[in-house]
Amino acid sequence: MSPRKFDFVLTIGGEAGQGIATPGDILAKIFIRRGLHLSTYNAYQSLIRGGHIFLFMRVSDQKVYTHGDKMDMMLCLNQDTMDRHLERMLPGSTVIYNADTIEPGPERDGVQMIGLPISDLTQSRNKLIQNTVAIGAVLAMLDVEFSILESSLTERFQKYGDEVVEENVRVAKAGYDYANEKFEPYSQPLPATSKPLAFWSGNDAIAMGGASAGVKFYSAYPMSPATGVLHWMAMNARDLGIMVRQVEDEIGVANMTIGAAHAGARAMCATSGGGFALMTEAIGAAGIMEIPTVFIDVQRGGPSTGLPTKTEQADLWQALGASQGDFEKLIVAPVSAIDAFNTIPEIFNLVDKYQCPGMVLSDLLISEGHYSVDPDDLDMHPVIDRGALITEPAEANGYKRYEDTPSGISPRAIAGLEGYVHVVATDEHDEDSTLISDEFTDPLIRRKMVEKRHRKMSTVLDDVPAPVLEGPKDADVTLIGWGSTYGVIHEAIEILVERGITANHLSVKWIIPFHTEAITEIVNSARKTIVVENNHSGQFYRYMRSETGLSVDGHIRKYDGEPFAPLHIVEGVIEHLGTETDVYVPDEALRA
Repeated sequence: MSPRKFDFVLTIGGEAGQGIATPGDILAKIFIRRGLHLSTYNAYQSLIRGGHIFLFMRVSDQKVYTHGDKMDMMLCLNQDTMDRHLERMLPGSTVIYNADTIEPGPERDGVQMIGLPISDLTQSRNKLIQNTVAIGAVLAMLDVEFSILESSLTERFQKYGDEVVEENVRVAKAGYDYANEKFEPYSQPLPATSKPLAFWSGNDAIAMGGASAGVKFYSAYPMSPATGVLHWMAMNARDLGIMVRQVEDEIGVANMTIGAAHAGARAMCATSGGGFALMTEAIGAAGIMEIPTVFIDVQRGGPSTGLPTKTEQADLWQALGASQGDFEKLIVAPVSAIDAFNTIPEIFNLVDKYQCPGMVLSDLLISEGHYSVDPDDLDMHPVIDRGALITEPAEANGYKRYEDTPSGISPRAIAGLEGYVHVVATDEHDEDSTLISDEFTDPLIRRKMVEKRHRKMSTVLDDVPAPVLEGPKDADVTLIGWGSTYGVIHEAIEILVERGITANHLSVKWIIPFHTEAITEIVNSARKTIVVENNHSGQFYRYMRSETGLSVDGHIRKYDGEPFAPLHIVEGVIEHLGTETDVYVPDEALRA
């Protein structure tokens, strides 16, 4: 990657109810329409009103993988934001605030303080109007022509009528002109490229991936941070021919989804860790009935209610142990929003082929983050493979739903299809689906069916790409991560190179199946190995060790609810290289 010419982080702070989303959305659309790359992270609380909210919005002329480490401009909508974050502003940065209601705090060398006299500029009692004034000031500091903001405001507020549009344009112009007249612009004006980009969240990507995979049934009980999938599905269901159901609880969600899948539809559901816990018995039912169903767990801080609006990677062992008994399943942890979009069709093809439940582990960082995306990178018509699915009726032929085939995969007939009468239930069964349960248990039949279900997964590794090592093979340190740590490790390696430390990266996406041989070879060849994960107990490391028998040299872990920033990884690597540290936990002062 060539050096970045423009790399800018805007933060917006306030409390719930102050309308932070509106300036964030308006500015994001302006940025992506100029062809700039974008990544956002919103640190918010589970309160309807009040509680500190802090939005990071990183903009660059090249692809960005994280919300970054710095703050170039801070927009303060309340005093709390000023008090919390002013000390983190570095020379060359800018702080914009409402001078009528906010005290600026101690002067900091090289930090430009832009106090906006909101009342004088707006002549309005509408408290939320300060946000529009501030947007004008932000774009003035970035040397963006006002006509672009005027168009964006018109688009945003036109549904409320001309009067509302005119007021917002007027006060934005007042903020824009005031900032231009009184203050020095940011050192780098906002660039533009020739190709506008699109803007989506990770949850949008998951939902769109489902639509592209041919999902025709989606159900959910609203649970943050997975609710965005439900919102997208509900908004687009009528146009796409998808049945969407908001169900009374996650037990009903899981059973309804499995029922739809049994009827022949591609079906999925999404929740977070607490809701997933309620789904696990149903996941086992899908396992023994061999019904292909996709379950999505968007991880958040736990256990129990835990941290409803914070991120974590601590549901891995829950997914590994979902339901009781031995049964076949697939587990995958996408590394980014666009990877999540591509992974959903992939896992649907696999669960259809192997007739088993599949689980997708996202987390708040991926799912509630917003990102730029090139529409040309989205394949809305991926290959769809329904596996050994029988869709045409036939004469009665003694159909064996669970036939003990050499591959272990039995032809699956859609429920109700003429000539394919069979039983589907949660008890153990014979090949022809006769239930054997307790009274009629035949040990030989039981063993045959367990082995048959296991045998069908014997080829799954061939269908899933093995993880590869990114970076120089002879690097000083190998960083091992899974799921959402991909981006932060990627950017940390760039910083480490600047500091004279070479690092490479092993990112593991597929948990089951697990590419034991490939991972073992890479780890055994490394000089020094460090596992990075967003949990306290090292869940991925414990799983990797159980599958490979391998130990590593150190760990970088974070479990305070906030995601890693690149410098957390950099400081952790330096600590490991210079001391005998086993587990490095980022200092509170470095917290994003």
